[in-house]
Amino acid sequence: MEIYYLTIKEAIGGLKKKSFSALELTKACLQRIKLIDKKLFAFLTIDESRAIEKAKEADRLIRKSTEAFRTKPLLGIPIGLKDLFTTKDLRTTAGAKIIKDYIPPFDATVVRKLKEAGAIILGKTNEDAWGHGSSGENSDYGPTRNPYNLDRVPGGSSSGSGAALASGECLMATGTDTGSSVRLPAAFCNLVGLKPTYGRVSRYGIIAMASSFDTIGHITRTVYDNALALEVTAGNDPYDATSSSIPVLNYASFLEKKIKSLKIGFPKEYLVEGIDKSVEENFYDTIKIFEKLGAKLKKVSLPHTEYAMACYYILVPSEVSSNLARFDGIRYGGERNLFGAEAKRRIMLGTYTLSAGYYDAYYLKAAKVRRLIKQDFERAFAEVDVMIAPSSPSIPFKIGEKIDNPLQMYLSDVFMCPVNVAGVPALNIPSGFIEGLPVGIQIIGPHFKEELLYQVGSAFEQETKFYQIKPEI
Repeated sequence: MEIYYLTIKEAIGGLKKKSFSALELTKACLQRIKLIDKKLFAFLTIDESRAIEKAKEADRLIRKSTEAFRTKPLLGIPIGLKDLFTTKDLRTTAGAKIIKDYIPPFDATVVRKLKEAGAIILGKTNEDAWGHGSSGENSDYGPTRNPYNLDRVPGGSSSGSGAALASGECLMATGTDTGSSVRLPAAFCNLVGLKPTYGRVSRYGIIAMASSFDTIGHITRTVYDNALALEVTAGNDPYDATSSSIPVLNYASFLEKKIKSLKIGFPKEYLVEGIDKSVEENFYDTIKIFEKLGAKLKKVSLPHTEYAMACYYILVPSEVSSNLARFDGIRYGGERNLFGAEAKRRIMLGTYTLSAGYYDAYYLKAAKVRRLIKQDFERAFAEVDVMIAPSSPSIPFKIGEKIDNPLQMYLSDVFMCPVNVAGVPALNIPSGFIEGLPVGIQIIGPHFKEELLYQVGSAFEQETKFYQIKPEI
């Protein structure tokens, strides 16, 4: 297997044994980008010279002592950053042309932590502009394509991160998840994607979409890699008042724990008319695997699920309209006519629901429903340890298939948005292939119980090993 397809765990093992150098690993990824990214359009900006310089620094540290990995757990690992992540002296566009020339003077907290952990930043990945989308088609620079089928979407909005990792252009990539945007590209690209508990990872330096929903996650090839990355990025940040001071655990230490006797729920409201028959069958096959592993499966109820999408698409556009108001062409950014169609749609929706005479009828009512949805999850977790659900009601759809039907596009997040409304963590793991295309399930847990997600996800991953199936590109 080519070194650009290694897991982080495998790559660190190879670096320690001197099987290859960080420079060789970095150059392999950069060469891979040059070879295939014209087909995928996963990257918007490449920082080649700085990546090579950092790889050489990593090799010097490793030559001195492999003990360097104790303080720098991602030393020599090439990664991609979603272009919502502010990066000092490296162009940051949020996938939008209105700030196409923005060069930030500082790093986001997560970027700083990744750099301190020794990760090598290859560049910035493509995305739906401002994070608005489920497919990657709303980028102002052009859509990203799914490496398993170039005619299909890779999921969004962290589309470039998913496609880049799946195709061997990097060994890990970051994302943001406001309604699905880490988990859906992970599901559509056969990867592991974490939406952590709201406040588990600092939002400082991430260009905001909807501030009370935004969570900062990452996409990896395996559950172990994901747990390792969260150990680096999680924690309280004095620059983000919404970040939690709950201690960060050694998440990787939970991966060998058995799931026998764990209670796993599946919401009856998620298996309803409209889900693809093949996706439903895949989910029931998944349930059988968990039962084989000794878990106790139980049907649970989230009674306000039917209102979750309406609630989400009132509250989120309201916050979007507020956050994008700063880009007025005077204080920040270019002219407002550079906003794409989806950004304009969300600004108008949000402005309408916040306007005099409509605030009580829409926004306030949606805020109350948000509390009810959160309570649904709390009651369910009183009965079970975690819940599982399909990540998407369909397989990856064709590029252009839903672009003229925003409502249909929004419904691709129907199983994921309730998790963001409730603020709980969820982990997508690969659950197989349908018609040659990846599908995933999400494991949902109580607030700040990411270790449970990793424990359950690792047991399933070790049993199935779907992550080993690579795209032919």
